[in-house]
Amino acid sequence: MSVLRSSLLASAIAVSVAACTTVPPDQPPKPQVSIPPAKPEAPKELLRATTFGAIPGWEKDSLREAWPAFIASCDTLMKKADWKEPCTIARGVEPGSDKAIRGFFEAFFVPHQVFNQDGSDTGLVTGYYEPLLRGARKRGGPFQTPLHRAPDDLVTVDLGTVYPELKSLRLRGKLVGNRIVPYPTRAEMSHSNALAGKELVWVDDPVEAFFLQVQGSGRVQLTDTRETIRVAYADQNGHPYKSIGRYLVDKGEMTLDQASAQSIKAWYQANPARQQELLNANPSYVFFKEEKLTDPGKGPKGALGVPLTPQRSIAVDPQFIPLGTPVFLATTQPGRDTPLQRLVMAQDTGGAIRNPVRADFFWGFGADAGDKAGKMKQRGQMWVLLPRPGAASTAAR
Repeated sequence: MSVLRSSLLASAIAVSVAACTTVPPDQPPKPQVSIPPAKPEAPKELLRATTFGAIPGWEKDSLREAWPAFIASCDTLMKKADWKEPCTIARGVEPGSDKAIRGFFEAFFVPHQVFNQDGSDTGLVTGYYEPLLRGARKRGGPFQTPLHRAPDDLVTVDLGTVYPELKSLRLRGKLVGNRIVPYPTRAEMSHSNALAGKELVWVDDPVEAFFLQVQGSGRVQLTDTRETIRVAYADQNGHPYKSIGRYLVDKGEMTLDQASAQSIKAWYQANPARQQELLNANPSYVFFKEEKLTDPGKGPKGALGVPLTPQRSIAVDPQFIPLGTPVFLATTQPGRDTPLQRLVMAQDTGGAIRNPVRADFFWGFGADAGDKAGKMKQRGQMWVLLPRPGAASTAAR
């Protein structure tokens, strides 16, 4: 394994060096694989210790609704030394008592308000959900848009295994000889037959398939086999996510305030000649894997590896917010000024979720969840709850 990792890293470094060379004017520039600059670990001043009394809405939230999501996080956090004791003690807390749960968090955790690198304490809060698509195992009739499995030639290198400062960063591409070259973009794949034979299922709506990739997972109701399956995130082609809403704004097709999922879909339907242009504005392409839908009441697994809990799970930037941690989110309902203040768990990540005060709120499954997620572009504040040093041993005495 170490020889292979060294070989891949050497290839990655070679490609990065090649990216610095000048391309002759008579040749089109070639895409290069580059290692994104490593973000430093969150400085202490970005997570500032405070009190529970300073958190707006802390006393009003129904914490028992967040408790199952916290216990799910503990299944993973238990492996960390500073989480083992509080997570063990949590097993004995009455799950139906807000008072007991609130007392537990106040005894064993210290809230830290999250700040951005520019010193501000507010950021963007968006929403996502698990959509339902119509599809079939075999291509035919209205089912002409494929969802693809990860291709065999896609290479993913976890840079953190070699350089700890590059934790959470991955290099994706494909091997050509002894070099890693960029994997094709969405546009390049749409004009080639590179993914032939990797079709997982076929669906009836290309724009819904696109938004499924943005959400990262969803369900497909198969008309030919009369079953509903979950399609979960498997991998990605390595190109950065670019918002097609931003693309339409930059083209003057709509204003920033109008750029919701609903308005983007309406524009897509009204401009058939430019549909592929719009989709190709995002070079990122997501591959899926099939999972059995054993419990329709549970959400898909997030980056933490546990099922997401509707309205109690969020996606964060793991460079700043540790995965699995409880986060108190203070924002507003989609498109409204009504407060949305509740305890959630940082159980997922996303390509567009960057910066400390940045969250993607998981609304759950179905049309209503999709409507709320599509409209959510709110401002919000965040407090991370971290284990209080020595709290468990003090309580034991």
